[in-house]
Amino acid sequence: MSNDFLTKPVQSIKTIGPRRAAILQKAGIFTVKDLLYHFPRRYEDRTRLREAGACAHGETATLRGTVLTAQAIRPKRGLTVTKLALHDGLGVFYAVWFNQPYIKKNIPIGTKLYVTGKIERGFGAVQVMVEEYELDDGGESLSAGRLVPLYPLAGQLNQRLLRAIVKFALDELGGHTGDFLPEKLLRKFSLPLFREALATIHYPGNAEDAARARKRFIFEELFLYQFSLALCRREIARWEKAHRYLPEGKMTIAFLESLPYRLTAEQAKVWREISRDMESRFPMHRLLQGDVGSGKTVVSVLALLKAVESGLQGVLMAPTEILAEQHYYGMKSVLAPLGVEVALLTGGMRKKEKEELLERVSDGKVAVLVGTHALLQESVRFNKLGMTVVDEQHRFGVRQRAAFRSKGCWPDTLVMTATPIPRTLALTLYGDLDVSVIGELPPGRQPVKTYAVPHRLLARVYNLIREQVSQGRQAFIVCPLVEESEKVDLQAAVELAENLAAGEFRKWRVGLLHGRMKPFEKEDVMTSFRQGETKILVSTTVIEVGVDAPNATVMVILDADRFGLAQLHQLRGRVGRSAYQSYCVLVAGPKTEEGRARLKAMTRTTDGFALAEEDLRLRGPGEFYGTRQSGLPEFKIADLLADWKILQAAREEALAWISADPHLQRPESKVLLDEAKTRFNMGSGFTL
Repeated sequence: MSNDFLTKPVQSIKTIGPRRAAILQKAGIFTVKDLLYHFPRRYEDRTRLREAGACAHGETATLRGTVLTAQAIRPKRGLTVTKLALHDGLGVFYAVWFNQPYIKKNIPIGTKLYVTGKIERGFGAVQVMVEEYELDDGGESLSAGRLVPLYPLAGQLNQRLLRAIVKFALDELGGHTGDFLPEKLLRKFSLPLFREALATIHYPGNAEDAARARKRFIFEELFLYQFSLALCRREIARWEKAHRYLPEGKMTIAFLESLPYRLTAEQAKVWREISRDMESRFPMHRLLQGDVGSGKTVVSVLALLKAVESGLQGVLMAPTEILAEQHYYGMKSVLAPLGVEVALLTGGMRKKEKEELLERVSDGKVAVLVGTHALLQESVRFNKLGMTVVDEQHRFGVRQRAAFRSKGCWPDTLVMTATPIPRTLALTLYGDLDVSVIGELPPGRQPVKTYAVPHRLLARVYNLIREQVSQGRQAFIVCPLVEESEKVDLQAAVELAENLAAGEFRKWRVGLLHGRMKPFEKEDVMTSFRQGETKILVSTTVIEVGVDAPNATVMVILDADRFGLAQLHQLRGRVGRSAYQSYCVLVAGPKTEEGRARLKAMTRTTDGFALAEEDLRLRGPGEFYGTRQSGLPEFKIADLLADWKILQAAREEALAWISADPHLQRPESKVLLDEAKTRFNMGSGFTL
């Protein structure tokens, strides 16, 4: 059997009709491969079947018995209790279901049954509060007498259904013995073959077998990702760019002289690295890391200006409209006096206005175009694109970066992030990029004083805001916003702004900013805040990234324990952007040890890299790097923190493989390429 079986729709598996297929699709399972790669999150040891009499009150156990009687009672309105009496060979116990009246009809007297659930003992009887059951038909049991897989669930999926269809799929996979991982690597790392690993990860004989199968799939996933990055790197090094840059010219010198400060030593060092890359024959592909407020934007403007001076166009892409607008207004104010036309493209523009702008871009009249994802649309065409800048790298992945290649002849790419990633991990995660770091803040900046306080001290926090605003400063108050209760939280932010405007801060103008506002409304609010008319801005986390208001000196974060460290650090970075002393107050009553540890870390250090390490330790990289966004693939089984040793080994092997076979002539290389393309969706715009 070939790989074709794995690409078939999940509906091709026995017992899966349209209704079940729809349930599976809601969990992201569309093909047989999706199903088999829906790995168990853990296993429950049900290898020992217990007698009811030997079970302790409160424990979870799996019992087997024959149904003697069945009854369904309704003790109160809206509650049905179904109770089956079963005999396990030594005595009688009772299996109990709530609000599942069909159980009585579906399980006739005389049926042999496995039940798993919590044991309750009382008045001499043993009851099982049933979490799962399975008919004992004499065949192989999937939920008793073995290590039982427990899968991540979504929608109407349940464990019993998943186990059964995974088993059907594994049985149908039968003769498939092909493996896309090279035999040499399987031997070197003692990894099981594909077919064996799949069978074992779903139905392991013991914990050691399960661990070995997991290691195989972790290595496979990380190796293919590193293989993809190595190919990107090889591709970049293979193409010579059509454009050339002139040495530093009058515009660049005039821009540097117009700055109210000199570049810091690290800014100057990074600018030399970028400038050298730009003047090279091959496209630049560089990641610029710098903590919040370290001055990355100035360096990116220098890169765009160098392109413009050389007769080329530049583009800057930001993850949100607020940040794109801020970049646009900031660049326009410094570049317009130099005769450089800067324009803004957003999703909310009127059709006619957009068409006129796109025409000026394709004619080369617009020198620098700023925007959001809208820049990636096919209708956006440049006259001579030389330089692309991507802000907040963790929001965009390899595919988004690659999309710009079709808009220019291998333009240079600078991607920036204020998310501080430990350097070794940055090299591993962004293997297609060179890395530059600005590790110092501009002179005159003072570290932000950070405090964690309980809700009962909120009146004191408001006193601090009053003091600062009286001195001519401004303040942010951030309300938490979580998807599960977005409307409730939004209402809370609206009410808070209204209450503060009528109460605590009635002497001053209080603004409100949230994600559901129209772009022009957001811009009006931000303009009023930037110009100092609005003194206190109540906001949801839309201000997390990039909002620049140097006069703001107080950042109050309500329910701060609901935020991750990376988010708290980004929010704190909205203040402390001038010579004035700034304050960040975390208002919280953390109920977990992790929540307390996050607040303690925030009050202890303002070093983003130290916080990155702490966040990795506390929560793992999924939260910190935004793998749930588009920056990195959603790894199905690998954990970048726990599996960092495998990640390093996978990187070394991928680089060695590409080095030994740069043109992918070996049959194994072609198989790896096909797998990498499908695995990481590297289709259009991604040239390998």
